[in-house]
Amino acid sequence: MIKEIEIKSLPALAYNDEFVRSEILKHLKVEPSELTGYRALRYSIDARRHPVQIVQRVLVALDEPLPADELTPLIYKNVRDAQKRVLIVGFGPAGMFAALRLIELGFKPIVLERGFDVRTRRRDLKAVNRDHIVNPESNYCFGEGGAGTYSDGKLYTRSTKRGDVRRIYDLLVHHGANPFIRVDAHPHIGTNKLPGVVQAIRERILEHGGEIHFGTRVVDFVLQSGRVTGAVTRDGAVIEGDALILATGHSARDIFELLHRKQISIELKPFALGVRVEHPQALIDHIQYHGMERGEHLPAASYKLVHQVAGRGVYSFCMCPGGFIVPAATAQEEIVVNGMSPSKRDSRFANSGIVVEIRPEDVSEFKKEGPLAALRFQQMVERRVWEAGGKTQAAPAQRLIDFLHGKVSTVLPECSYIPGLTSVNMNEVLPEFVSYRLKEGFKAFGRKMKGYLNEEAQIVATESRTSSPVKIPRNSDTLMHPEIGGLFPAGEGGGYAGGIVSAAMDGERVAEKVVEFLQKLS
Repeated sequence: MIKEIEIKSLPALAYNDEFVRSEILKHLKVEPSELTGYRALRYSIDARRHPVQIVQRVLVALDEPLPADELTPLIYKNVRDAQKRVLIVGFGPAGMFAALRLIELGFKPIVLERGFDVRTRRRDLKAVNRDHIVNPESNYCFGEGGAGTYSDGKLYTRSTKRGDVRRIYDLLVHHGANPFIRVDAHPHIGTNKLPGVVQAIRERILEHGGEIHFGTRVVDFVLQSGRVTGAVTRDGAVIEGDALILATGHSARDIFELLHRKQISIELKPFALGVRVEHPQALIDHIQYHGMERGEHLPAASYKLVHQVAGRGVYSFCMCPGGFIVPAATAQEEIVVNGMSPSKRDSRFANSGIVVEIRPEDVSEFKKEGPLAALRFQQMVERRVWEAGGKTQAAPAQRLIDFLHGKVSTVLPECSYIPGLTSVNMNEVLPEFVSYRLKEGFKAFGRKMKGYLNEEAQIVATESRTSSPVKIPRNSDTLMHPEIGGLFPAGEGGGYAGGIVSAAMDGERVAEKVVEFLQKLS
């Protein structure tokens, strides 16, 4: 007999095999001899009240073998000489997993990535942090693995209808991720581990005959009779392909502008914009764990907050417990911040984006820009924040309490953001409708989490790359652009994903549809 049961326990007991075994016997009222095996299917934390507990869902076998728990097998073909070549523009999660899936299906992926490999990319990240120099081709957003490489590596997604979440986790484990992501209710990899995983995926693609071209920015598409047949790179080279997957991420503004210039339909898409708020991690632990010591068995505490203010959602985004705030600009004259965490989440700080919904009516001043209106609004705010910070990568900041009272902070708390901070009155920097809603949202969050409005908390601008401000339309059945044959938008840049896992799943789905498209043409 195979059964699933739930076990709740104090954190110190959750991973103790002897305790778990005794709980199984007690719960099922069976003899020890009847228990032939068990394993955890899911670990989650119940922090709704004191004491905090770990909840396990356990698969139990009685009087029969425990079913095997095997990873999704890797079955890749050698596509070095495959007849069909698929161009993939962008090597973030959507592009990487599209390439892997194409190889499984016997088609050759040719990846064109404007940035560099993870090792080379570190040099450019160092230049942003130390010298305030932003390389527009290689930064926290562009390069091998995309924005996800230097992030918290959160893998939680609600997009289960888009694909097989477990398959994505298994593929990540095959390429070096900690197997615990398969059972953690809120899995993450960590910014220190992600580069190795990304590099292993790259090596897998190359080993089986795929191509990856770094430092290769696409500046045009080759179109013949309404179908894409190739891409033009910045150095003038024409790379031919039978189809093209556009997986450029949410910050490749030049691609959106290229599509608009070529009169290939794109659409304005709502997004969200605001700030990063940073607290001492110990404070968030104290609030979320009801004063209980975290110890070695509980992770750095996180939170998720949402509130409605004047018809707009104000909510936490990409919360990074035990993490750092990083400069995520993709051009020199803008300030963008994001969050990331190492695998152990052992920084002294906790940070989260706190953002406000931006809808079409909010960007009416850019109406003449058509589908690029929200993008232009985003650019305007990022440049305004850059100017307020002194025209370097030092970010405008303010104590949270001072922000609520509208005064400039005389002294700023210590912060994880390496390029430095500039004290400003954020009410004068952010658009008024954003600032007002943020203040009301923070007040509501202070009521929900006692202690959240704290003298040590500060806000840093600007958190603006929450999602793409542009959507590239595609047919719901073929996943192909409705006007251009062989053009397949994918991932966050197309407006079809919101994180590593959903982008990876979308990349796989698009790869499968590309194969269907090419097989019909054969």
